Amino acid sequence: MSASSEPSSPSSSEPVSEPAGSSRRHALVVTTSDRVDAALAQRARGAAESVGVPYVERHHKLPLRKLLTDMADALIVFESSAVSLVDAEGALRFSPGLAHLRVKQLDAGVPEDMLLRMAGLREGERVLDCTLGLGADAQVAARLVGPTGHVMALEKSPALYLLVHHGLAGLPRHPASCAVEVVHADAAEHLRTLPDGAFDVVLFDPMFERERKSSVAFEALRRHADYAPLTRATVEEARRVARRAVVIKGSRYSRDFKKLGITPEPARPNATVLWAKVPGSGLR
Repeated sequence: MSASSEPSSPSSSEPVSEPAGSSRRHALVVTTSDRVDAALAQRARGAAESVGVPYVERHHKLPLRKLLTDMADALIVFESSAVSLVDAEGALRFSPGLAHLRVKQLDAGVPEDMLLRMAGLREGERVLDCTLGLGADAQVAARLVGPTGHVMALEKSPALYLLVHHGLAGLPRHPASCAVEVVHADAAEHLRTLPDGAFDVVLFDPMFERERKSSVAFEALRRHADYAPLTRATVEEARRVARRAVVIKGSRYSRDFKKLGITPEPARPNATVLWAKVPGSGLR
């Protein structure tokens, strides 16, 4: 999901490595903690190269706040066992977050998760999550389809892609889950490259049109997410790609469902999030 201040598609001609004293300013820079070794530096450099943003070598005399002041609007910071997204508003270290609690409920045999109720995901199915965000639904989907299933998750924002891709890679795999394949891509463009019925279910959780009070993690997501609206054309592409269903999450206060011509499922009067499901192509 790129920050409104970030370019939606970083140029591949960006330098992969840049000195800390550079006068150029960037939307995003990748660096490391000040306790860096060769392996960590190589991992961070490779991450920067994968999305075409600069990598800056760091040492203990180069504080993150100086990089934010002099060089970058946001930083992805690699540590030995973690990865963080840092900007002028604060820092967000990747964690499984709410997904951890949702998976524990599934492990306990509690079938109340809304993703399960709406998508009806089954062992061995293939899921395409078009709006990865902080990865909660992708992690839950991976648990629902199990080790024989497949979950691909798309993220357009370079900052969120790096945070979640490398954050998930650092977590131990749940024994009853498949891996989440994270792809740096624009969902509307990527859908057009896929064959009919390539996935069983396609998921969308676009950014809400209207802000509401939320967690620190979600506020960080807002600052770096892509706000391109979901369109009818993209939903139709998703229906072509989805064999069984397209599931869409949205805010009760948003006009997005109406613009898409989709009626959400009935919900409790105090529900702030609504869900909708439209049939897929039936093809595979």
